[in-house]
Amino acid sequence: MNEAAIDSAKQRWALVTGASAGIGAEFCRQLAGLNYSLVLVARRSDRLQQLAQKLAAEHAIACRCFSVDLAEADAGFRLEEFLQDEGITISFLVNNAGYGVPGTFNQSDWPTHQASLQVMLNSVCELTWRFLPGMQSSAPAYIVNVASLAGLVPGSARHTLYSATKAFLIKFSQSLAMENLHTGVSVSALCPGFTYSEFHDVTGTRELMNEMSPRMWMTSKDVVAYGITSVMQKKPRIVAVPGRLNRFIALMAKLLPLSVTQVLLQRESRKWRQQDQIEGKDKH
Repeated sequence: MNEAAIDSAKQRWALVTGASAGIGAEFCRQLAGLNYSLVLVARRSDRLQQLAQKLAAEHAIACRCFSVDLAEADAGFRLEEFLQDEGITISFLVNNAGYGVPGTFNQSDWPTHQASLQVMLNSVCELTWRFLPGMQSSAPAYIVNVASLAGLVPGSARHTLYSATKAFLIKFSQSLAMENLHTGVSVSALCPGFTYSEFHDVTGTRELMNEMSPRMWMTSKDVVAYGITSVMQKKPRIVAVPGRLNRFIALMAKLLPLSVTQVLLQRESRKWRQQDQIEGKDKH
């Protein structure tokens, strides 16, 4: 089936941010397997093109790539214009792009934090706002906001804004789901724990993560499969936590007194503080 034939058929389109690697790329693979045509969004154009070509050939779907840094204030507007020019209406939105800023809050300058908030918070809200009307008019449609188990447990030292933004995504998803109960748009916050991806390489914490028990980890394939199933089932899981161990941790964080969970997190954060000292010595 050639591209023209694919486009002439009324395809269901999925848009995935942070699509060049990790959980985002896996969402693309699994949604392609469900016969969704794809809009792949990320900064790394070469990776997007490679993945798009592979999935288009394997699944006979249409793929469009849009290379952009979502930290740019006009990124959402430009992306919407691109889709309008292409005549694409989104029916599956995956807000996945995100990263953590290493170190304590004052170790990074404000523009660094501002860019992080733009990607992980503002762009999620903006893209949802821009695409939701079209999704409501072409329901059934689905929104997955990739949050984190970190958003369900008390905040800890370092990566100061990460758990806070993920907690926001969870609350945002809950409210959005309630608002869309009768529109045909299902919404879910996917809250994975430790997942094999490039995330920890980007944040410089790979060495520490390798010291953790393998039982703490899940594959991107399993996380994404759980996320898609959770949002597409008859009664969607609005807060979807993949993995029994992760669900147990989330339950304990909910049931245990805050004073207890804070002590446990303080013990774990000592590893991060020791790493700070080591990195400081290496730099000097």
